[in-house]
Amino acid sequence: MSPHSYRFGIEEEYFLADAETRGTPNRSLAAFHDAAGAALPEIGRELLESQVEACTPPSDSFDTARETLAHHRTTLARIGREHGVLVFAAGTHPVAAWSRQVATQGERYTGILKDVGLAGRRSLICGIHVHVEVPDPDARVDLMNRLLPFQPVLLALSASSPFWQGQPTGLAAYRLSAFGELPRTGLPELFADADAYERYVRIMTRAGSIQDASFLWWSLRPSIKFPTLELRIADSCTRVPDAITIAALYRCLVRCAVRCPDLNAGLDGVSRAIAQENLWRAQHGGTKAEMIDEANEGAVPFAEALDGLLALIAEDAEALGCVAEVEDARRLVRDGTSAERQIAAYEETRSDDQRRLAAVVDWLADTTRDDG
Repeated sequence: MSPHSYRFGIEEEYFLADAETRGTPNRSLAAFHDAAGAALPEIGRELLESQVEACTPPSDSFDTARETLAHHRTTLARIGREHGVLVFAAGTHPVAAWSRQVATQGERYTGILKDVGLAGRRSLICGIHVHVEVPDPDARVDLMNRLLPFQPVLLALSASSPFWQGQPTGLAAYRLSAFGELPRTGLPELFADADAYERYVRIMTRAGSIQDASFLWWSLRPSIKFPTLELRIADSCTRVPDAITIAALYRCLVRCAVRCPDLNAGLDGVSRAIAQENLWRAQHGGTKAEMIDEANEGAVPFAEALDGLLALIAEDAEALGCVAEVEDARRLVRDGTSAERQIAAYEETRSDDQRRLAAVVDWLADTTRDDG
């Protein structure tokens, strides 16, 4: 086995809310973004002005990543207080109306909105993206195929989007439904090999459908900026430990798939369809869902599916020094995901819907800032 370190990086997207109304601010956020950019060079803009992104540098240390995420959050919270803004991590904004959103200025964002129209303005969603360095660039497409069945488990653990446009959705992770209005989202297609993937990208580019492969917004994709395979399935994690757990699980899965070339080899349309069904189950029920086990042709409780995943990657977690981080996934099943905590905050507030939703936003902002 190569001593490759499987360095990783985490990109987190956050929402901005008016500290009084809890909706998105109805004023310019330029001053906030300028202050955030000056304080944190690793801060970036997203499609809408009411969003901000922060990235960790490449690392092989989860302790460092944890400290960086906590620093991002406390710094953004401080700057937010100075500008009357709450900052929080969740897959959807519980209160905000998509019709009131203002697009970020910039050629890329303007181009996206021109291409996708109203669906772009409705994309009021935030996720966490995890990059993991892959030893062999030619292997990334094969790994994208073989890691596809694990994505529903990662979504369920990250579920943090039970509200949309001021309404309970009945889902733990509504974000994928909103994101699905855009083209080239959801699970990636199955490609025979790297050449087939490159052919697809070439045809799509020459036909004018995309500018480059970064416009493939799948839940898992080879990065064109970094030597990585990028996970994009997860909701933005309200709690730092949850974000670290998602990153650790995915990092271990990449190493495991490299170590075990027969793992999920030769997936077919049935396998992809079952992964798609499991993704819907994860969207709907989060960690309370049952997952379909293709090999046994039946369904199992989520906890059992997680047990199987943790057993599979045990050697990799040991090698990468993140046994505690991956085992922390059991806490999410036991104590509840962000989605479950948001629903509890909503139901425990004995008032009208406006105040109940305000309680959800307050819980999100407080936990984003303090739960490091």
